[in-house]
Amino acid sequence: MTKRLLAAALVAGFLAACVASALQFALTSPLILAAEKYETAAAPAPVHAFANPLIVLAHAGHDHGADEAQWQPAPGLPRLAFTALATLVSGVGYALLLGAVLVAAGRTVTPSEALTFGIGGFLSASLAPAIGLPPELPGMAAAALEARQLWWVATALATAAGLYLVAIRRGPAAVALGLALIVAPHVWGAPHGPEEISAMPPVFAAQFTARSLAIAFAFWAVLGLAFGWAWGAVEGRQGVARQTGVTA
Repeated sequence: MTKRLLAAALVAGFLAACVASALQFALTSPLILAAEKYETAAAPAPVHAFANPLIVLAHAGHDHGADEAQWQPAPGLPRLAFTALATLVSGVGYALLLGAVLVAAGRTVTPSEALTFGIGGFLSASLAPAIGLPPELPGMAAAALEARQLWWVATALATAAGLYLVAIRRGPAAVALGLALIVAPHVWGAPHGPEEISAMPPVFAAQFTARSLAIAFAFWAVLGLAFGWAWGAVEGRQGVARQTGVTA
């Protein structure tokens, strides 16, 4: 079971990362580069923090409270390669988590079932946190990084638990508790930084948010479909191997 889960996660994570990386390079990377020009013009020595809008969707951007410059990959090919590698690592990790949840919930792993859980992952890890903390471009004012990370994690966990109670447990008490968990982080409120006037056109921020969410949805959809397919493919190969061993 463990080997099967790992094999399916590697395949699904790789395929989802390929799709997401291609979309990032085409849709969000140009916006990040354009925003960095405005940030550089506004501050001669900006403080950078590497951001991947898929991996850290709710608080992608810059740690404005840092006193020392943080490491970031060099522009051009190194940045593209690092982004692709980070997306691949996160893809495999999310695929392992998706598979573990499917198995723990006692679901039959099929492409359609894994896609359903993948959409749940998108709602929990991407859409729900983005309601309070939309993806941020460089140069945008933001609260402290630790506060954003804590709120993002709490929102993702609460939303995932709420969706589980509403969609799987389905009892009246479970549905009521699930809805309360989904709404609670937004009632509490996400941390926000001071309001500042930026020279960056507002359309850049709107496009970045919309494109990041679209990429995240494509990532989770491919992750779910690919995991379900890979799970069945691994089972088929294991069955053939057992039959061959018996015959031999």
